Amino acid sequence: MGGDVGTKDTDYLRPSRPLDARDAAAAIIVVDGRRYLMQHRDDRADIYYPGYWGLFGGAIDDSEEPLLTLRREIKEELSLDVGDARYFTRFDFDMSSVGRRWLYRVFYVIDMEFRQLSTLRLGEGKAMKVFEPEALLGREKVVPYDAFAIWLHTHRHHLDPRLADWARRPGET
Repeated sequence: MGGDVGTKDTDYLRPSRPLDARDAAAAIIVVDGRRYLMQHRDDRADIYYPGYWGLFGGAIDDSEEPLLTLRREIKEELSLDVGDARYFTRFDFDMSSVGRRWLYRVFYVIDMEFRQLSTLRLGEGKAMKVFEPEALLGREKVVPYDAFAIWLHTHRHHLDPRLADWARRPGET
C-alpha cells in the first residue's frame, strides 16, 4: 500500500532510457467549437507520459518552423492536411536544473466539424477520442502542459474580456 513503484500508473516516472527533450508544436483540435480531440498516448517507457491523453503534435526538427512541424506531425498522426491553424500560446520550460536547455512548446488551434472525424486515420498512439472539457480535465489523466493549454483555451473568454462576446456558448451570458 502506498509504496507501489513501477505499476502501470507510475511507469512514466521510471523511463527505460534518457528521455529526449526537444522543442515541440501541438494542436488544440476543437471539434464543433467546444470539444477537444485527444490522442491516447502509447504505453512506452521511452516517451513522456505514456498512457495519458495528450494533444496531437510532436518534436520540432532542427531549423524547422513550429507551424511546419505541426503540419508534418498532424499528417503523420491523423492523415490530415492542416489548412488553417491559428497560433494560441507558447510555454517555455527552464530545464537547466536537470542539465538541459530552455525548451518551448507552441500550441495552435485547429477547428474541425464532428463529421470530419470519420476521415481521420490514427497513425500514432493507442486511440483518439473527443472530450467535453469538463470530462477531460476533471476525470482523465492528461499530459499536464496540454491540460493547462486546454484549460486556457476553454477559459479564454474569462481571462480576456475582449473575447467574451464571440467566445460564449449559445445561451451563455
